[in-house]
Amino acid sequence: MKPAVFFAACGVLFAISTVVAQARVLAPTPTDTIVLRLPNKAVMTLVVRDAQQLRQLPQYHLDSLVARLGGYIERADAAAKVAGTERLTSVFHPNEDQPGQSLPEEIRITTHKAAAGAYGPSNRVEVLLEKKFGVVVNIDGKTNDQPRAAARRADRQAERDSMREARNDRKSSSTDFIFDLGLNALVNNHIDRATPAGQIPTSPLDLRTGGSRYVNLGFNFKQRLGARRSPLYLMVGPEFAFNNYMLEGNHKWVNQNGLTSVALETSGRQYQKTKLATSTLTVPLMLQLNTHGNSHFHLGAGGFVGYRLASWTKLKYFEENTTYKDKDYGSYNLNDWQYGLQGIIGIKSLTFFAKYNLNPLFRDGQGIQAQTLSFGLRLLQ
Repeated sequence: MKPAVFFAACGVLFAISTVVAQARVLAPTPTDTIVLRLPNKAVMTLVVRDAQQLRQLPQYHLDSLVARLGGYIERADAAAKVAGTERLTSVFHPNEDQPGQSLPEEIRITTHKAAAGAYGPSNRVEVLLEKKFGVVVNIDGKTNDQPRAAARRADRQAERDSMREARNDRKSSSTDFIFDLGLNALVNNHIDRATPAGQIPTSPLDLRTGGSRYVNLGFNFKQRLGARRSPLYLMVGPEFAFNNYMLEGNHKWVNQNGLTSVALETSGRQYQKTKLATSTLTVPLMLQLNTHGNSHFHLGAGGFVGYRLASWTKLKYFEENTTYKDKDYGSYNLNDWQYGLQGIIGIKSLTFFAKYNLNPLFRDGQGIQAQTLSFGLRLLQ
């Protein structure tokens, strides 16, 4: 390309960038594209992410930049002619050559051997201006359709981004169905000293890890707090939690004389499963931080309060070639109200949760004093 073409393109590009930078009303799309079609069919494409970048263009002295490109291309062609490789990339540092003029940090020009055996410049020159945005100049007359296609792709991407942002702006609140699957553990496990000695024989309580499952279903209502780009949300919603506490060995849950205890089976019957189960209606209240972008990192913390809907024990054993499943529905001296702390952390669709009950599982003096810790994966949200 002749130097005069570069100077002409520079003048037009600088004038357009200055006018657009001073305009008060900018296009609402998140990506702006300026395409310059010169009389010799050369095309220059300028793509910026937002209005702020567009307003910064004059400070980079694009007229000086374009004027120097011709010299850099000639130097790259000269180096390619004496090189022994099919492809050569030349790197220039205008800002180091003339510091203090806001010139680009780096310019890379790739040349390759043409079909006839001579070297020529590549059809793409990428200029990195302080690594914040790039200018792409097409200098090969045979590939004039490439910047047009790039501009069309940029337009389509800008439209998709604009539609997505518009949906996010309108979606200041949402309702999500959640499904949690995890395990239960009993912590701070001890015998209440107010209980008569010997009436609760087993402590600490030993649960079967794989059988002590936690399942939680519910709806979470999220409301954004602050401006439309705020990552902070308030989350509340009804949830139905199912806790299983399965005992290890051949022990069973016993409710006798107003006390819930764990006893060893002495009749010779071997239990396959022996568990205490509860169903609870809970209402969580959390603050959740949702970051935007590709990471989609989310972090939430808060509390919950719940009311026990039902409780029961289940014994499963095999006797006389028959499998028996005995169920006994009762309160088992469980606390009706449950309250505690909870939190979530995750990236994209992978989310971990944890819930810790602040009050004991059983009423004071009527059972082993222990608090429930539930943890696992949130499979749906």
